[in-house]
Amino acid sequence: MSLQTPKNIAIVGSGLVGSLLSIYLRRQGHRVTIFDRRPDIRTITFSGRSINLAMSTRGWRALADVGLEDEVKKIAIPLYQRAMHVNDTPVYYQKYGKENEAIWSISRGNLNRKMIDLAESFNVDFRFNEKVWDIDLPEAKIYTGETEKGVWQEYDFDMVFGCDGAFSRIRHKMQRRSRFDYSQDFIDVGYKELTIPPNEDGTHKLDKNSFHIWPRGNFMLIAMPNTDGSFTCTLFMPFEGEVSFEKISSEKEAKVFFKTYFPNVHKEIEDLTKSFMENPTSAMVTMKCYPWTYWNKVALVGDSAHAVVPFYGQGMNAGFEDITELNHLIHQFGDDWDTIFDMYQKSRKPNADAIAELSYRNFIEMSSKTADPIFLLQKRIEKHYAAKYPDKWIPVYSRVTFSNRSYAEALSIGDNQEEIMRQVMAMPNIEEIWDSKEVEEKITSLLER
Repeated sequence: MSLQTPKNIAIVGSGLVGSLLSIYLRRQGHRVTIFDRRPDIRTITFSGRSINLAMSTRGWRALADVGLEDEVKKIAIPLYQRAMHVNDTPVYYQKYGKENEAIWSISRGNLNRKMIDLAESFNVDFRFNEKVWDIDLPEAKIYTGETEKGVWQEYDFDMVFGCDGAFSRIRHKMQRRSRFDYSQDFIDVGYKELTIPPNEDGTHKLDKNSFHIWPRGNFMLIAMPNTDGSFTCTLFMPFEGEVSFEKISSEKEAKVFFKTYFPNVHKEIEDLTKSFMENPTSAMVTMKCYPWTYWNKVALVGDSAHAVVPFYGQGMNAGFEDITELNHLIHQFGDDWDTIFDMYQKSRKPNADAIAELSYRNFIEMSSKTADPIFLLQKRIEKHYAAKYPDKWIPVYSRVTFSNRSYAEALSIGDNQEEIMRQVMAMPNIEEIWDSKEVEEKITSLLER
């Protein structure tokens, strides 16, 4: 049963967040048109700029609320653990959570195609190859056209949602308003998508239920499985410096690079070298802004409000959680869009800032610390304690990935846990006594302070 008076709503951006939001709005009886400057993704070959998605608890909840979870699981693969590839050491595995807790690997292209199909089945109207150049915020009018300087078409809507990514056109207009806060922060590391094809019989060349990481200090390679037997790999590396993208300009140099730093992927070197030379090097940005809404007319959702670097696999999950929160507020406040938008931005902004911080920290952890013996010992102690006292200690990774509690809470508790572990790791002979009663009691006493 609809809780709202039907409105004529535009969504700018046909990505994952825009497509899912359109389904939620259609279920409330609204008329929805999605504009996208790009062609229909279902008609093109996906270019090498994508990191596979890691769907976790928050994302699944948003899909489950509109009955789409089972449909999407058909194109996803559960990953129960990290597989760590450290040179001169056999591959070792780190379980993500409790038994059967997994993140799910999904190709962005496949999921986006599926979401557009599903949105169309809810009678959402898509307008591809239609570039939105401007918006009249108080009137919710958008203007599209071939070029920025050419003839524009005007469309009247009751409301507009900007789901058009980190470099959002809708937000760009909002930025010109007084007291609009905005920041973007690029990291010095770029990424390149690479591919490991399947074996000849269609099976995966590496363990298919693991998230593979080759940590190498200030650069790293990751690999996530696809349903066709291939792996989408992402090489994260500085743009400039001793080992960097600028130092590799030929196929020969690429081959030497992979042989030197990733000797255990030598069978796949030809494929990796080929995709290294063919695919672009992309940048990563953290983008923050506020407010996210304008009156009861315009709202930013997903990356257009809070782009994060991809190292926690939470970009899409955070965008989907925006929709969960909007839906919750719609159920609470019905037609009162002023209150819905106000509460939406106030509740989501602290969480968006928290996941931005956590994502950045996780890059440091994945690339350098996951191969550090002291760090691994600390994680072992935490895991040992958490297994014994699950009500007292939930690791921050589990709070972010396997729960729906707020990101802000996860960050705050995580900081407290880190301070406790700093004191624990300073105990004399910690390597020998790590699983002793003494260490357990120390953690418990610090928790109770």
